[in-house]
Amino acid sequence: MADKQLIQQTADFLKTKMNEGPSIGLILGSGLGVLADEIENPVKVRYEDIPNFPVSTVAGHAGQLVFGTLEGKQVVAMQGRFHYYEGYSMDVVTFPVRVMKAIGVNQIVVTNAAGGVNESFEAGHLMIINDHINNMGDSPLIGPNDETMGVRFPDMSNVYSERLRKLAREKAESLGIDIQEGVYVGNTGPAYETPAEVRMLRTLGADAVGMSTVPEVMVARHAGLEVLGISCISNMAAGILPQPLTHDEVMETTERVKADFLGVIKAIVKEM
Repeated sequence: MADKQLIQQTADFLKTKMNEGPSIGLILGSGLGVLADEIENPVKVRYEDIPNFPVSTVAGHAGQLVFGTLEGKQVVAMQGRFHYYEGYSMDVVTFPVRVMKAIGVNQIVVTNAAGGVNESFEAGHLMIINDHINNMGDSPLIGPNDETMGVRFPDMSNVYSERLRKLAREKAESLGIDIQEGVYVGNTGPAYETPAEVRMLRTLGADAVGMSTVPEVMVARHAGLEVLGISCISNMAAGILPQPLTHDEVMETTERVKADFLGVIKAIVKEM
């Protein structure tokens, strides 16, 4: 588990940068950082300037925290996240979530670009995450537990807030956006899944697969944060369509659904 002193040191530094403490945290996945551009009176802090913070190495991730107002709410957005496949430990991947908690965040919206495993999905669909499967073979909660940061054995039976999922469905419906709901599987990456692996995941009950989100969400729940997860189905997973998978396709799809994504998330934040 991340060192409490380092978390506090980082939180103290960020408190000197922001105008007002955020109550909502936003983690923006590949190609979805555009949401941070909607934040009013933004204060931007580059990851490399933040003590103890890692640096994002993936295309489509700007690599900065953005503080400010979104739909009347004080927020902090991670414009770019950290992944296990970049070589970071689970502690490092989830460190920003611990810091968000330390600066006053009590609700978190986690977004990602994911491959569609459910064959009724299409590239461009948005999916509310109603549960996840940790297929990463690791956990950010392994190691000594600090009871002041969360219980030793946290309950994961309602990871993704039922209240926020209902709100997301209502807002999507009111905007005329066809939104899906399903189970997200977190794999380590960075290779995309094989067709056989995708068939296996479908058998296990997966609707979408990606390389992030699960560690951050586990730590968020351990820390007592209310969580909403939204996936952008950026491509259909291997073997469903007769074409190879590329990161470029992911970026193209997230660009195409930008308006729907922004509309839904802003409408949700307004009511959180």
